[in-house]
Order: sequence, then C-alpha cells, then structure tokens
Amino acid sequence: MLHSIIATNTNQKKNLSSSRHAIVIGGSIAGLLTARVLADYFDLVTILERDRFPEKPIPRPGVPQSHQLHVLLSQGLRIIEQLFPGIKDELAVKGASTIDWAADYRLLLSRGWAPRFPSKITSCSCTRNLLEATIRQRLNSYSNLEFKEANFVTGLLSDTSNTGVTGVLVKDANGIEAELSAQLVIDASGRNSNAPNWFQSLGYDRPTQTAINSFLGYSSRWYQSLSGEPFDYKVLYIIPSAPDCPRGGVLYQVEGNYWIVTLIGVGKDYPPTDEAGFLDFAQSLRSPEIYEAIKDAQPISPIYGYQRTENRLRHYEQMSRLPENFLVVGDAVCAFNPVYGQGMTAAANGALTLDKCLKQYQHRSNEDAIGMGKHFQKQLAKVNTDPWLIATGDDFRWPTTQGGQPNLMTRLMQWYVEQVMLTASQSAKVYKVLLKVLHLLEAPTALFQPAVLAIVLLNIAIGRSKFTSKAPDETSTNLRSEQ
Repeated sequence: MLHSIIATNTNQKKNLSSSRHAIVIGGSIAGLLTARVLADYFDLVTILERDRFPEKPIPRPGVPQSHQLHVLLSQGLRIIEQLFPGIKDELAVKGASTIDWAADYRLLLSRGWAPRFPSKITSCSCTRNLLEATIRQRLNSYSNLEFKEANFVTGLLSDTSNTGVTGVLVKDANGIEAELSAQLVIDASGRNSNAPNWFQSLGYDRPTQTAINSFLGYSSRWYQSLSGEPFDYKVLYIIPSAPDCPRGGVLYQVEGNYWIVTLIGVGKDYPPTDEAGFLDFAQSLRSPEIYEAIKDAQPISPIYGYQRTENRLRHYEQMSRLPENFLVVGDAVCAFNPVYGQGMTAAANGALTLDKCLKQYQHRSNEDAIGMGKHFQKQLAKVNTDPWLIATGDDFRWPTTQGGQPNLMTRLMQWYVEQVMLTASQSAKVYKVLLKVLHLLEAPTALFQPAVLAIVLLNIAIGRSKFTSKAPDETSTNLRSEQ
C-alpha cells in the first residue's frame, strides 16, 4: 500500500528530475491528501486556497456543505492513517469516537432493520471540519510545504508550445495578480473546477462529461442532545426505498457528543429548512425514531439545506491530448452523490494512486516522464469505477433520475443488488459483505462470491414474503445467524 510513504524519509524521495516545486489548487480533503503525497517527492509544495482557514475546526465559507453530515468510510480511514500515522488516536483525543459499522449502526433497509454484530469494519465518527483541521495541523509540520490562503487561481501558465503547464496565475485578496512557477500543478478545487476552461484557453478540447442526477436534497441541523438518550447506537439511518419511499433520515453522533440530524428527499422531494416543515418531514419517515429523537430536543444551529448532489464524471482519461505537468483529482474529476459518503474516501484512494504514479516516474528525466499525466488520469479513472457504479447504480433505481441510460447489464446488476439488500436484513454474512463493498474495502464483485450468492438465491427461491422483519420464519432466522 503506502509502505514507501511511511518508511521513506521525505528527503530521500525527491528524485524527480528538475521537479522541485509542486502546486495544489484547493485546500480541502483531496488537496490536503494530495499535498501529503507530493511532499515526499518535491522540495516545495504549495497549497493555494481561495478561502481562509478558521483557527478552530468549524465550517468555512468555501465549503458550502461543511454544515452537513460527512462520513469517512473504513477504507478512507485506513489510507489516511497510513499517510498520517497515529491520526486516528489524535482524532479520538479531540472527541471523535470509533464506530463499528455493524455493531454501532442502526440501519433500516427496505425490508427491515439490518442485523447488528461486531464486524471490525470501523472508522471515526467526527465532522469533516475536525478531520480537515487535524490534517492541516499535521501538514504544518512539513518544512517543505506551505499554505497560501485567500489566493484564487485565474489561469494556467504554459510553455511556448502550449504542450506543458509551467505554473499558475493567481490573484490574492487585494486583487494583485502574480505568476507562480512549478514543475507540477494539480487541480483539487472540487466541483467548481475551472480546468475545462483552462484547457480550452490553451487550445485543448474540454473533457466530455457524464452527469447522473436523482435530484436528491437534504437538510441538516446540529443538536446538543437528543430526546431519549442514551442510545445503543452512534448512527441511525432510515434509507429512502425506491421507488415508492423517497424520504429518509440520519442521526449521526460526532465529537463533543453533538448530533447531526439530516433529512433526505429524492426526486425533488426536498426536506424543508423551516422548523415546522423539518419536524413534519421527520414525522413522515418509515420509522418514527428520528422524529421522536428530535421533537423535544434542543437544536444548536439553523437548518441548512443542500441540493447539489448530482454524480458528475469528467472524462480526462478519454482525452487524446493533455497538457504535461497538470493533473486533476478529487471532485474536480469525479463528484459523487454525497448521500453515499464516498467523497473523502475517493480522495484518499486518489492520493494513493498519485503516490504509485510518482513512484513509477520518479527516476525518469523530463523527456521520459512525458505522458505521466495521461497515465495518472487513466489509473484514477479505474480507481473511481467502483464508487461510481455504486452511487449511480442506486440512483438509477429512482424513476426521476436524469442523465445516462442503464444498459441491460446495469439493470441486472441493480436487480441483484436489490436482492442482496433484501437478504442483508436477515443475514449477517450477506450484510457484512455488503458493508465491505459500501466502505470500498472490496469490489462489488464480492457480492457474487459463492457463499453470498447461495444465500441470496435461497432468499429469492423461498419468496420475499418469508423475509419480513415482523415475522421471520425458521429459515430467515438461520440466515441471520450465519456469519
């Protein structure tokens, strides 16, 4: 995995010929993790962020969804821990708790509550704000890494032939423009990336784009405590159930023993952001547990709405020509519907992919390193394939979804995954494999392993009616006990 990053001293690894300065555009999670990898290869790494970072781990204006719930999947925590050894313990000292995603997670699937048991599929329960601030603090200890806040990138600098990027043009808070030279520039600026426009200004084509939108929206509110505490869980999730139940909700405990309560609506059935509407929406869910938890609770924040949730994939890997010395990562390449919690983990996977690519090219001359950008974008596209299939496959289950058309294979896959989810509420073995897939620990093909396939096919054969959560029969009880 990241053995080379952990075991190799920073000064021992800067061997890229003539590659002394790297620039990262954007200081959110993807940009921070990218900079961490670059610090092992370059004499100086500069993170350019248009925002100003707060002194404390609180929401910041440049991240409009920072008031919302963010989930760090198990695979994401594993990679971040490898990049920053001991960060899990550091987060715990700051109030984050370890969550077992079967034992501490109460999940209402379409046909009943999922089984609960110790699974060792764990991550940290904390806010994105705390995670981001903690990573920034770690990066501040790197002598070859600098932050430039309130700096907005307005364009790319290129060589005389426009075949390679040589730096960026930036504007500071006072409107003063400057040129920054670099041997590598990486765009981690998120959904609002201007890279397609910059490409066009250099004479390159814009990347083609795939957008799939289920028109999901959510509204979140923070609470000091909830009615009925203490609970025997750290997360409760009532999932929307296609095609007839577009509403869902989440209770999520974070540092400080605060709770983030998020209500979800698919197909433009957006949760309200007013007090009465928020409570009415919670009361309309398939289970009363969220409404009962918040109806008499004391909120500590307004209600924040967010509706920019389309899946969007920019196909840089398909471009015939790319400028050298310029890469695109994170949401600037592949942005997922946030409801699946994949964004931060996909960013971590992208950092791992970057390390492998730089390692492969580190001893090459500038001439021999030509094509590294195209190679990286192709590798990143492969890494993003599984989370993209998971997110879009589920969104395609809603009749209101727009963009793209699922082919026959995708429809068959959707049908089978639906059977897996129906079985998961009765079988701990199936549920654990499903969790591993959702946490990007295993590929979706794991759902077809013989042990899982046999249980799912048995479920189908004996009929769904015998697998309701209200009255499980002897067979379903046996399925539930299989681990």
